Amino acid sequence: MSSLKLRTRRDFGKAIGTAALAPWAAGGAMASPAGTAATGVPSFPANFLWGCATAAYQIEGAAHEDGRKPSVWDTYARTPGKVAGGDTGDVANDHYHRYKEDVALLKSLGVRAYRYSVSWPRVFPEGRGPVNDKGVAFYDRLTDELLAAGIDPWVTLFHWDLPQALEDRWGGWQSRETAKAFADYAAFVARRLSDRVRHFFPINEFVCFIDQGYGTGIKAPGKQIPAGALNQTRHNALLAHGWAVEAIRAAARPGVQIGLAENPQICVPVIETPAHIEAARQAMRELNAPFLTAILEGRYTTAYLSAAGRHAPRFTPEEMKAIASPLDFVGLNVYTPTHIRADRSGAGFAVVPLPSSYPRMASEWLFLDPAVAYWAPRHLAEIWKVKDVYITENGCSSDDRIAADGCVYDTDRVMYLRTHLASARRATEEGWPLRGYFHWSLMDNFEWTDGYGKRFGLYYVDFRTQRRIPKLSAELFREVVRRNAVA
Repeated sequence: MSSLKLRTRRDFGKAIGTAALAPWAAGGAMASPAGTAATGVPSFPANFLWGCATAAYQIEGAAHEDGRKPSVWDTYARTPGKVAGGDTGDVANDHYHRYKEDVALLKSLGVRAYRYSVSWPRVFPEGRGPVNDKGVAFYDRLTDELLAAGIDPWVTLFHWDLPQALEDRWGGWQSRETAKAFADYAAFVARRLSDRVRHFFPINEFVCFIDQGYGTGIKAPGKQIPAGALNQTRHNALLAHGWAVEAIRAAARPGVQIGLAENPQICVPVIETPAHIEAARQAMRELNAPFLTAILEGRYTTAYLSAAGRHAPRFTPEEMKAIASPLDFVGLNVYTPTHIRADRSGAGFAVVPLPSSYPRMASEWLFLDPAVAYWAPRHLAEIWKVKDVYITENGCSSDDRIAADGCVYDTDRVMYLRTHLASARRATEEGWPLRGYFHWSLMDNFEWTDGYGKRFGLYYVDFRTQRRIPKLSAELFREVVRRNAVA
C-alpha cells in the first residue's frame, strides 16, 4: 500500500479485504447489564474500572538525569520547526520529581487505575545492553506509591519514545533487530514489576509512530521512506508487539494480563439501519487491516495485500502466529469517528467525508461524535468476539484559561466527557463487554508536535511554576467515579 498522507496523530491508513477470525477471540461474552445509581441515573456495572492515562515523554521531564539517554522525541523536538514553539519534553510536568503529588491527584479523583508508560531509554539508555538501575528505581517508586494509594498500575512499555541509539544503529523500527530488542526490554520490565503490576500493554498506537514517524515524517523520527519499506516497518512493529507478548508471558509472574492499546478508525454508521451497520462492521475490519485486524486475526486481509501489490510486506506463517499471540483484553484509544454508509461497490461500504462545518474540539483533528464510545466495544465484540474491552484513552483538547476567580471552567470538555460517557453507558447497558474507561489525560502535558499549546488534562498545569489546578472537568469526572454513573 502506498505511503499515506496522514496529517495528525489520529489519522489512519486505509485498506480493504477479507480474512478469517482469530481462534483466540472466539466465544466472546457480553457484560452484565448495569443497574441504577442512587440518583436514579442508570449506572455502569458495579465492577467498572475508572482510571486516567499519561505517557512518559509527555510528563516525566528529567530528560538528562540519572542515566537516561535521548529518545527519538528528544532529537525530533530539537529539530527547528518540528514542534510548536520549539517546545521539548526536557522538563514537561517534572513528574519524575513530583510523582507523589501526581498520585495524590489521582487519589483525589477516586480512580482505581492509572495507565502510565515506562521510558525505554530510561531503563536501557542504549536500547539494549546494560540496565540503568536508577531509571528502573523510578518505576519501582511510582508503582509502590500508586499501590499505597489504592490505585492499580497499568503499564505501557512503549509510548513512542524509542531510544535514539536504536534509530542510529538500525534505523529504528525499519529493522527487526529493534523488534528483538523490544522483546528483551519487555521481558526485563515484566520480571521487575510483575510482582506488583498485573496489566501490561506492549505498544501504544502503531499508526502514530510508524505511519507518521516513517511515512509522512510528521512525528519522530521524522522520516519519509518508500511504500514498500513502510509496509515492512509496519510488519516489524507488529512483530515487536507479538514477541513482547510472548516475552512478558514467559517472564512475568502468573496471573499477569496483557492487552492492546490501539487507535484504530472507529467506524460509525451514518444511520443505525441494518445496511449501514453491516457496512460499518466491514469497514472496521478493512480500514484497520495493517494493524488492529492483523493482530486480532493473525493475517493480513486479502485486499490489503492486493492493494499493496509489490509493496506488500514480506512475512512467514510463524511471524503471523507470533503477531496474533493471544491477548487477555483489548484497549482502544477512542477519539474521532469515521462515518460509514452502505455502498454497492465491491467493498460494501464507503467513507462519508466530513463537511467543513463539522464540529471539532480545540485540536484540528479532533472531530466530535460521542457514538465512537459505543461502537468501539460493540465492533470488537461483534467482529472479533473480544470478551474484555477497555477504552484506554478518551478526552479532548480545550482552550483552557484560568478565570479571575482562579478556576478553569472547561465547559467544552465537560460536554465532551458527559456525552462520550453516556455513549459508553449505552454500550454497557446493551451488554457489550466494555469493562473500564481511562481518561486522557490526568493533566496537561507535552502534546507532541503541538508542544504545550494544546491542553488535554483534567488538571491545568502552569508550566512555569508546575502548579496543578483542578478544572471543572476534574470535578465532573470525580463525581462520575463516585456515582459510577454519568453526572
